[in-house]
Amino acid sequence: MNINDVIDERYRIERKIGEGGMSIVYEAYDIVSKKKVAIKIIKGDMMTNPINLSRFEREARAAASLSHPNIVRVINLGTYEGRPYMANEFINGKNLRDVLDIRGHFTPLEACDIMYQLTSAVIHAHEHGVIHRDIKPQNVYWTADGTIKLGDFGIATFENSARLTRSETIIGSVHYLAPEISKGQQASFLSDIYSLGVTFFELVTGKVPFEDDTPVSVAIRHIKDKFPSPRKIIPSTPKEIERIILKAVRKNPSERYKSVKEMRKDIERILRNPEMIKEQHGFFYRLFHKKGN
Repeated sequence: MNINDVIDERYRIERKIGEGGMSIVYEAYDIVSKKKVAIKIIKGDMMTNPINLSRFEREARAAASLSHPNIVRVINLGTYEGRPYMANEFINGKNLRDVLDIRGHFTPLEACDIMYQLTSAVIHAHEHGVIHRDIKPQNVYWTADGTIKLGDFGIATFENSARLTRSETIIGSVHYLAPEISKGQQASFLSDIYSLGVTFFELVTGKVPFEDDTPVSVAIRHIKDKFPSPRKIIPSTPKEIERIILKAVRKNPSERYKSVKEMRKDIERILRNPEMIKEQHGFFYRLFHKKGN
């Protein structure tokens, strides 16, 4: 597509803003609403494989079925010169990966606020039968007014939907991937809870829990290694936050939160009672750090 091309007599292409393995994203001007939009269109060379078309169609259906203030909104679906496209809400902000690269990590209360909004988005998706499968900071956007938006439903699937290919089970970003998926099991709502836990860990520590030389070795560590304590990386991490993270990332899915609503309830409790996560000091610290000393 070229700059100034007009799609469906409505969307005028202004610039390319992103590219993935299967699609390209453009910033465009919506002549009808007079607002910016993001046009995501499948690449021409991806059209030859019907599985790619099915995946793009599934992403479009999954994202378009959701309407929530914390989810990037799908405005329109269509085709341009035979290629399917999505017109999405244009997000004027950075993704959380960009912010972490600048800031290192978030404060505990900031992280809780982000996670409250993010879990709200995932609850809505799950209530509509959509498993995101790729929750990570790169796919979460932070707008200028502090609103969190979950986007990139590129590998999302519907609960109990058939796999497109035998290899599709193991799909997603390996640093955030639930161990049962790496073992070849199908994704579930509990897999998204694991990814939420890893994301929360990264927000408060600035690091992913496991690093290694290859994606396979990272996946194996998620399966076999004990999940690290965030307090070992950032000692000031409140115990209440650590407890939420470690419950969300249990190796056995049945030992995690039973639902994202349950996880959000614990996060909300902190936001309503921020004194829960204030740093507590012992007697001798208070004795030697009295005001004026």
